[in-house]
Amino acid sequence: MPMTGSADMQALTATGWGGFLDGPYMLESLGALTLAVALGMVIAFHPTTRRTIDTREEAELPKVHIMYALIGAVIGVIVLKYGMVIGFVIFGLGGLLRFRSTTGSTRDTSRLIIVTLVGLISGLNLPQFAVLATLFAWALIYIFDGHPVCSLEVSEIPKGRVADASREYRRMLGELKCTLIGESKSHGKGRINYVFRMPRRVTQAEVHKALCEGVPAEVRGEIDWQIE
Repeated sequence: MPMTGSADMQALTATGWGGFLDGPYMLESLGALTLAVALGMVIAFHPTTRRTIDTREEAELPKVHIMYALIGAVIGVIVLKYGMVIGFVIFGLGGLLRFRSTTGSTRDTSRLIIVTLVGLISGLNLPQFAVLATLFAWALIYIFDGHPVCSLEVSEIPKGRVADASREYRRMLGELKCTLIGESKSHGKGRINYVFRMPRRVTQAEVHKALCEGVPAEVRGEIDWQIE
């Protein structure tokens, strides 16, 4: 009979801090993470996706998809290194996060999973891959969250001026270098909803002030924000 116990123990032998000198392993791991993110982007930013975005949550989904692709790659590298025994550990952690976490969005959930996996990798004595995964995730978060997606509702627009108001608010958002993702108008309720991406160096307060001052009073409405 094969000694499965000893095989598992052998599979769990880690390289420790000396792993930073293992160039081929570092390049192979980096390649796996890069490929996963690249393929995730192909699906997340499918040309048909943009045409169906109506809410801020839908606009955030491509970033979440890419983060989950990264999570899958991290899990794959760990399982390839240590075997299926680690797969069961990760499965248990996933169940714990699913039923015990109180994060308010899928974006926060993906970050929680990433930091949990980084902690697991560190505990498995693979510091080189823990550092690599952390830097990769940090770079993605910096790229994605540098341009936050906002939902803006303009209500109580003067009767019959929704089209004019829409034109003025779009003009102001364009001047502020905001990228408009979606717009929906309700002429009967005198309301417009915008989903847009803010520039990296522009704050919500600056956009709010510019909209209040730049949109003519005769078509101006009340502004309500949703932003992460």
